[in-house]
Amino acid sequence: MSQKQQFPKPPVPRIEFRNVFLAYDDHVVLDDVSFEVWPAELKLLLGESGGGKSTVIKLALGLEKPDSGKIFINGEDITQLSEGELDRVREKMGIVFQEGALFDSLTVFENVAYRLQENGVDQAVIERKVGDMLQFVGLDSVEEELPAELSGGMKRRVAIARAVVDQPEIVLFDEPTTGLDPPTAGTICELGLKLRDVLGVSSIWVTHKIEDIRFLASKYLEVTPDNKTQIEDEGDRLCLVNTRVVVLHRGRIIFEGPDEQFWQSSDPFIREFLEFDMISHGSLDHPD
Repeated sequence: MSQKQQFPKPPVPRIEFRNVFLAYDDHVVLDDVSFEVWPAELKLLLGESGGGKSTVIKLALGLEKPDSGKIFINGEDITQLSEGELDRVREKMGIVFQEGALFDSLTVFENVAYRLQENGVDQAVIERKVGDMLQFVGLDSVEEELPAELSGGMKRRVAIARAVVDQPEIVLFDEPTTGLDPPTAGTICELGLKLRDVLGVSSIWVTHKIEDIRFLASKYLEVTPDNKTQIEDEGDRLCLVNTRVVVLHRGRIIFEGPDEQFWQSSDPFIREFLEFDMISHGSLDHPD
């Protein structure tokens, strides 16, 4: 008797929202929201303040539960899991908050090492992993400093190092560039590219900043033969398929697609959003 041929399992999204609805009393926060985030994909989640963007992050972490619909992490429905089961799922996830959320009394090294120490990782392994991650974010020279001694941008970079030190498959960013000057915000966006293109991390990047969209949706990172990284522009010959813009408005997804379609969208909310941003920055230019 011949053996039955074994086929590899088809890949599943690392994150999937399926018909998610959530309301606080009479206020609808998310209304029939569905989207997927695949391995090494970056979802740029844009919308007005209070429009449900940060709620998406909380739901993906299992910190809140939807009124209806399902949320899958690596193919597992987390909406009915217990807190203990959610902790297991969260082990493969990292989170970066806009304020950094570092422990003030711990050094940079201790902040990044915290999760590894909680999980009982060998000290020699901790030192190697923390060193690698601080080098990854360009902060290997400040490992003994306290958060109070760091700039806002450096704190965000430490937060990213802490979020990825145990190599999660998913990293969730909640407005990571808010309050930063443009050069520093650009550095944070570059780290987003490194996570996507070098480590294959899947991310939801919540933002209200058009500058983040411009940068993250139009550039990619290449590793040179001498193991250095360089940022390239997608140009006219290339269209990034692993980065998508998602626009939430009044709890519903009104757009999902590549940035080329986003800039040309005729949706009234998107047009008003873009025009306000361009006027406030003294320019009406945007990528074609």
